[in-house]
Amino acid sequence: MEQEGGGLGGGQQAGCCHSRGGPLGMTQAPGAAPAVPAERSPGRERVPVGPGEPRWIPRSPGGVSCPAAKMWPSLSLLCVLVASASARSIPYFPPLSDDLVNHINKLNTTWKAGHNFHNADMSYVKKLCGTFLGGPKLPERVDFAADLELPDNFDSRTQWPNCPTISEIRDQGSCGSCWAFGAVEAISDRICVHTNAKVSVEVSAEDLLSCCGFECGMGCNGGYPSGAWRFWTERGLVSGGLYDSHVGCRPYSIPPCEHHVNGTRPPCTGEGGSTPRCSKHCEPGYSPSYKEDKHYGITSYGVPRSEKEIMAEIYKNGPVEGAFIVYEDFLMYKSGVYQHVSGEQVGGHAIRILGWGVENDTPYWLVANSWNTDWGENGFFKILRGDDHCGIESEVVAGIPRTEQYWKRM
Repeated sequence: MEQEGGGLGGGQQAGCCHSRGGPLGMTQAPGAAPAVPAERSPGRERVPVGPGEPRWIPRSPGGVSCPAAKMWPSLSLLCVLVASASARSIPYFPPLSDDLVNHINKLNTTWKAGHNFHNADMSYVKKLCGTFLGGPKLPERVDFAADLELPDNFDSRTQWPNCPTISEIRDQGSCGSCWAFGAVEAISDRICVHTNAKVSVEVSAEDLLSCCGFECGMGCNGGYPSGAWRFWTERGLVSGGLYDSHVGCRPYSIPPCEHHVNGTRPPCTGEGGSTPRCSKHCEPGYSPSYKEDKHYGITSYGVPRSEKEIMAEIYKNGPVEGAFIVYEDFLMYKSGVYQHVSGEQVGGHAIRILGWGVENDTPYWLVANSWNTDWGENGFFKILRGDDHCGIESEVVAGIPRTEQYWKRM
């Protein structure tokens, strides 16, 4: 892989995936499953402790759940004590197992579990979680959203129906390239939004993954969303569609695999997934040239860790890239509003956030994954909104496209 740009430090690798050292920076007792709320209730957390209904335990002071301890470091010790006290009674279920699915569904929480990843092993699943959390930050852009009237429900797919990329679900294959997919998907959407649907382009994940170099991280072995957006503004990205689509200058070269219990694609494995070579040439027969096909951003920035600021950013400018900590139960998601209830940390994962809403009195973010359409709700999922659940509101990045280049072409 050709490397470009300088290195960016700051991320840590956890296991085979890339995130902070524990659940949102929490020090965790050996062998202890993290105590995470199954549903919100003032002053209490619902924690599974064995067969039958989970019991309620007190929250940390101020109603703060342990995964949020990174924001209040003084609570870390209390979180360790809660986790340690529960360690002997919280059952362990093998990841991707029938027992884990049954356990989640018996909790009767806000979401349903089912089987995903047909014939896959955890080495492959961990490889999908290729985002370094807590790494370099872009300058924050504050939009003063307090005075903005925002709807209770918002879906970018219906807000901008003439922008087809917003409804698209891609497949990262056997590569930890979620950091690149979350970026190019949101960039593609924003190009369409900011040109009033006059320009629709699939920005190439292949170009970003293979050519950004150490500025973005380690290619298929993980990367930084912030580096991806900076690369777009400084170096530009060419077009490129899905695997074997022959759409754009540099389509994705890593084949999809089966993320569902059964299907027509080959099973996902932990093997392969080498970062593609950086090529500064378009595929044969494509015009214009690689250099002429570049798409640029004017600016890239971080979005403050604020529910309303994130909502305002999506409402005004289109989908954003976010990242969060994946736990073993998330892998079994089928429908509803995800909240972590069981299982250990898998790694950091980047996604595209395109809206929000409320389902059965539970606020959620509407999110597009990059595990193909047979995972989750046709490739999408919902996750608890407003609590920085699993860090979903801490790693949001975005940018504004350079639209004058399109007006000149037209």
